[in-house]
Amino acid sequence: MNRGLDIAIAGAGPAGLAMALYLKRAGHRVTIFERFAQPKPVGSGLILQPTGLTVLADLGLLDDIMALGSRIDRLHGADASTGRTVLDVRYDAQRGGRFGLAVHRAALFGVLFRAAQREAIPIETGVEIELVEIGERAMLIRGDGRRAGPFDLVVDASGARSKLRRGAGDPGGPRPLPYGAFWASLKWRGEGFDEHALLQRYDKASVMIGVLPIGRPEPGAERMAAFFWSLKPDEADGVRAQGLDAWKARVVRLWSQAEAFTSQIDSFDQLSLARYGHHTMRFPAGRRLAVIGDAAHSTSPQLGQGANMALLDAAALSHALARADGVEAALEAYAKARRWHVRVFQALSLAFTPFYQSDSVALPFIRDRLVATIAKIPPAPQFLASMVAGTAIDPFMRAGLRETDWDFGRSPGRDTTAS
Repeated sequence: MNRGLDIAIAGAGPAGLAMALYLKRAGHRVTIFERFAQPKPVGSGLILQPTGLTVLADLGLLDDIMALGSRIDRLHGADASTGRTVLDVRYDAQRGGRFGLAVHRAALFGVLFRAAQREAIPIETGVEIELVEIGERAMLIRGDGRRAGPFDLVVDASGARSKLRRGAGDPGGPRPLPYGAFWASLKWRGEGFDEHALLQRYDKASVMIGVLPIGRPEPGAERMAAFFWSLKPDEADGVRAQGLDAWKARVVRLWSQAEAFTSQIDSFDQLSLARYGHHTMRFPAGRRLAVIGDAAHSTSPQLGQGANMALLDAAALSHALARADGVEAALEAYAKARRWHVRVFQALSLAFTPFYQSDSVALPFIRDRLVATIAKIPPAPQFLASMVAGTAIDPFMRAGLRETDWDFGRSPGRDTTAS
């Protein structure tokens, strides 16, 4: 598709910003509409997997994010009462030198936002988009009733609570999951902690405590960690009512080393409550409308794939627009390119989450004894590594990408042979 298109993007999160960069560089006219008065990140920390890192490398931003993040080589979890290892996933179980990069969400947002500013991509802030009206072209209907457009294509990157996906025939929203989490971004205190690992402690499946080194939110800032404690959102008020000291004492009783982080918490105001939901669109596109990121597929963060799949969506849609003959053909190609990778990882997340966040007694028993044993027997370590890396189903070719060769530092590029 050679003709430059007028394209609107709803949402200035990582998905929307990455999409805008791809489209602007391809010669399209792009405008981002953001509901906040000032674009900003939401959340604490995340792990950029080899999938997400490959997309950032394709955008020329790998060095920028690597300078801020913390390399992660393994995920390790242990039973809080016995210390028995029940989760041990190592990226090097597979060949290729893969690793994860844990980052503060502000770091990922900042790298993408600064790149968008360098490209002079216009962002209209304080704009709530309520509806996409489709005719010969697309019009956006703002919350105040005003219209914006027309556009040849609208990209919905507005997140899990999207209103625009109704235009793709999906009136539903995420099904709430029973467990969420308290989380906080705290100063990194490394004594007794592996600075290259996500470490977790479990009390059955009802409590999961985690510490993730996430590097720096911006250049020159102090190193930080994401600290989280799983709980049911409707029980949060009860925890607060019992008092901060009681909660901190429970954390330290289950994981004594965690006092290095709980000692930094002086008020529940430092803890944000995250709620999770699960939703997968059958077809993430409508007429002149593409849906990407959490708006198209949201789930528990247990497998750590959310931001990575959003970045892959942006790369796949860009590739489809570059190769297809017309917008509708590109949307069909985009949906096809992402179908199996999204469905498989959404299913894996839904299946694995209850083993770590649920009221079940049987599932953590199976996890701690049967699953932990099987996970040591090949090819299980290799499969677990590919599942965490996001490569159990190859997402690269159909997104027009070649994965970075992490062993030799070869930068990825567009795969001109991909179909």
